[in-house]
Amino acid sequence: MSDSTVQCWLVERELGDRDFVTLVYATPDGSRYQQRQRSSTALRTGTQVTAAVEIPEEELEPVPDKETRERYATEVERTTDRYDPDDPI
Repeated sequence: MSDSTVQCWLVERELGDRDFVTLVYATPDGSRYQQRQRSSTALRTGTQVTAAVEIPEEELEPVPDKETRERYATEVERTTDRYDPDDPI
């Protein structure tokens, strides 16, 4: 098990069924990601969504297709141009 983390950036946010928000953070090159679900109530009452988070390497999944990798890399670039890592978005 590794202790190393990777800075990942928010690339997708989607409101789903049952009052859950799905957040996707991806590596700068778009090749790996982590998906998280949070209740929208928790997000309104204190849990902030930041532009970037540190994620342990072993918790990242490979992005399965080239199109998604390219989209994530583009979104990371857009996010890094507009926000600092700790900025709430």
